[in-house]
Order: sequence, then structure tokens, then C-alpha cells
Amino acid sequence: QLQFVESGGGLVQPGGSLRLSCVASGFILDSYVIGWFRQAPGKERERVLCISSSGTSTNYADSAKGRFTISRDNAKNTVYLQMNMLKPDDTALYYCAAARTCYYRQSEFTYWGQGTQVTVSS
Repeated sequence: QLQFVESGGGLVQPGGSLRLSCVASGFILDSYVIGWFRQAPGKERERVLCISSSGTSTNYADSAKGRFTISRDNAKNTVYLQMNMLKPDDTALYYCAAARTCYYRQSEFTYWGQGTQVTVSS
């Protein structure tokens, strides 16, 4: 099955950090851009960051600026989301997905995984 497998979520206190991983299963992600998305309860899914095949990142969520960093290791077929200074508003299910360009609509991203839950609470 072609999909991503996300991991690294958990319960963290405000101000803490987490690093999420997104491993491609059944395909090679070299030629794809990869986006990290999140969906909080009762809210629409939001695009957070996107990284090109060459490693250039684009931020889509103002709330993540200066706190979240996206990176990729093509040799490991993996994309990461480093999240620092976490806030309760960051609580959400985090997903990654692939596309040919970061400018695609969310509906045009593919290989969605099951997500990893991040809960920020004291």
C-alpha cells in the first residue's frame, strides 16, 4: 500500500518540543514535495509546512513561523517536522502527504497516512 507512516506524536507540556517523522511506504519520495498538515478537533485540516524535493521549505501557517521546521532525508525516505515552543493550540492530528508541487490544493496531495496525535497540555 502506498502511503506515509507518521510517528513521534505524544503528550507534551507547553513550551516543549517534539520531532515528528513521516516515512514513505511503498514508494520513493525523492521527486515529490512533502507537506505536513494538521487537523484539530472541530476544525478544518490546515497545511503547516511544505518541502520541495531539493529541500526548500515553504511555511503556510503563521502560527508555526519561527517554531516549526521541516526537513527531509531522501536516503531514509523520511520527512521530519521539528516543533519547538509548543502551545496548546498546536494540539492536533498531524499528517504528511505528497504532491508534485507545494502549490497544489490539499485535495491534490496524495499518499495520506493515518496521522500522529500531538497533544500540548499541562
